[in-house]
Amino acid sequence: MMRFILASLVAGVLSVPAVAADYTILAPAAPGGGWDQTARTMQEVMRAEGISDSVQVQNVPGAGGTVGLAQFVASAAGDPSQLIVGGYVMVGAILTNGSPVSLDDVTPIARLTGEYEAIVVPTSSPIQTIDELVEQLKADPGAVSWAGGSAGGTDHIAVGLLAKAAGVDPTKINYIAFSGGGEAMAAILGSQVTAGVSGLGEFLPQVQAGTMRLLAVTSQDRIEGVDAPTLVESGYDVVLQNWRMVAAAPGLSDEQKAAVLADIEKLNASQGWQEALATKGWANTYLAGAEFEEQLAKDTAATDAILREIGLVK
Repeated sequence: MMRFILASLVAGVLSVPAVAADYTILAPAAPGGGWDQTARTMQEVMRAEGISDSVQVQNVPGAGGTVGLAQFVASAAGDPSQLIVGGYVMVGAILTNGSPVSLDDVTPIARLTGEYEAIVVPTSSPIQTIDELVEQLKADPGAVSWAGGSAGGTDHIAVGLLAKAAGVDPTKINYIAFSGGGEAMAAILGSQVTAGVSGLGEFLPQVQAGTMRLLAVTSQDRIEGVDAPTLVESGYDVVLQNWRMVAAAPGLSDEQKAAVLADIEKLNASQGWQEALATKGWANTYLAGAEFEEQLAKDTAATDAILREIGLVK
């Protein structure tokens, strides 16, 4: 009888579903940009897929994500419910701004997505092709203004590399950094700048609506369904892919880190996430755990070299 009772108790315990963890995701940028979109897509899918019952998103913009990163490091230590999104842009901003905190101060979990850069002008612009834009850049680099994300980020690097490939001193470019995608979008649509640079997914709705003209993308080969040449085929040897990641708080135990990683792996494997990737034009570049940490170190070193080459880091 006692064995039956014990067996029943054990079976009952094993049959109780695990309680889904609550999360707060910090997007270290203003609403509307790629990090904000990533965090809110994670929120939507994690709720819909039953990965978490409660997912909140908090925006802390400034200095290419380093303001939010510093706040996260200071306030989230040891808390497995706190996550932060970041990526290539943050790597560049840390180097450019001489940030006292870096990605070494958090717990990297996984690279989630990859996205190529796009160069656009408003449809009211007389510039019709990437060659016409580059000709203006060659004639007077300072007269061509570029709207993009934070200084030293992927957008800035893309413009610098394009200038270098076109034979223009990349330190002469007139790059205007915005803390959020919404602000940059308004500047482009309002013709306050000559051109805009950002992730393709951020511009596609405006291109499809006919308010922006897509001049080129930074992929190696043409992107299916996107009617624009690559910089490579246009004669400019520039290939660049932005990537976005999720990290957890510093000071987690191995068990806590494993639990967060398990939830992010569920997110990546879910149908809802795959559908979101397709809708937004994000490539699935998922890489997790030790492999991601190793790749992150390589990307940081490579970014430092690029920023020095185009004059953004001394």
